[in-house]
Amino acid sequence: MSPGVAPTATVPQSWGSSARALGWAVARRLTRVLVVVWAAATVGFIALMVVPGDPVDIMLGVQAQVSDSVREQIRADWGMDSPPFLQYLEYMGRLLQGDLGESYQLRSPVVEVISQQIVPTLQLSGAAALLAGVMAYSAALLGRGQKTKKVISLVELVVISSPTFWIGLLLLAVFAFQLGWFPVLSTAGVASLVLPALTLALPVAGIISQVLRQGLDSAEGQPFATTAKSRGLTPAMLVSRHTLRHAAMDTLTLSGFLVGSLLGGTVLVETVFARPGLGQVVIRAIIGRDLPVILGVIVLSAMVFAVINLVVDLSYQALDPRLRSSQAKERS
Repeated sequence: MSPGVAPTATVPQSWGSSARALGWAVARRLTRVLVVVWAAATVGFIALMVVPGDPVDIMLGVQAQVSDSVREQIRADWGMDSPPFLQYLEYMGRLLQGDLGESYQLRSPVVEVISQQIVPTLQLSGAAALLAGVMAYSAALLGRGQKTKKVISLVELVVISSPTFWIGLLLLAVFAFQLGWFPVLSTAGVASLVLPALTLALPVAGIISQVLRQGLDSAEGQPFATTAKSRGLTPAMLVSRHTLRHAAMDTLTLSGFLVGSLLGGTVLVETVFARPGLGQVVIRAIIGRDLPVILGVIVLSAMVFAVINLVVDLSYQALDPRLRSSQAKERS
């Protein structure tokens, strides 16, 4: 280096390789998200196209008395007179622009219909996911004791085997009607969210806790756990530093699927607890055969599952450094 020239900072090659590997991984997974959304939209479009019945009759209502010329004009205005393949291309073109079409019944954009009701559904799903995670982690740790294992396993079996609507009705009967701890039909405040979220969370927590507990038991039998014990680590430190991360690898995929399914479970739970949200929208759309709304909810559900799978895949690399190093070697 010549005198008077300031040294330039260099980035280690391993850092650059890791960044490139992470970039390629994110790009591949984002492509998968787009493919999943496209596949869901295509399958949903084909399924709704083959459903018997005339959408014009849905738009006009059962008692409507209009001439054939008016029906043809409505069909032309909504693009229903073109061949199905052209309708599919037009729909995909609108979908790329974020346009999900217009509701037959409400005569408003599907994006507005969904956005007006998605906030209560996201609140319920988020609260249920948080409760499920806390309960699953607690049950997995408590269920490893000799005295509590049978009790925890029995409770898990009951909540997993019970239908969701039965759990909701039972919670309403005990904690709302008899004890009066929570409101029955109110949708305001945090208290009104507890019972619906608990209804959704209990079956999910039961499944995750079983898998997580098995993973913890399996991890404690590995050589690294034996070495950690010989160095004087307490059981709590062993779980927090070593075995929990190892066990989480086995439960991530299952957890992602179950958390994604919470969006579908809200349809039933919102009906039982008379809560606003996408559940009521879906039920009205199915009864009234509002095809654009149904297809919009299908696309939204596919996006939720795809994004959750993306987060799960990236979480694998965060939990296991060996995956990051192997991908860096493949790209270098």
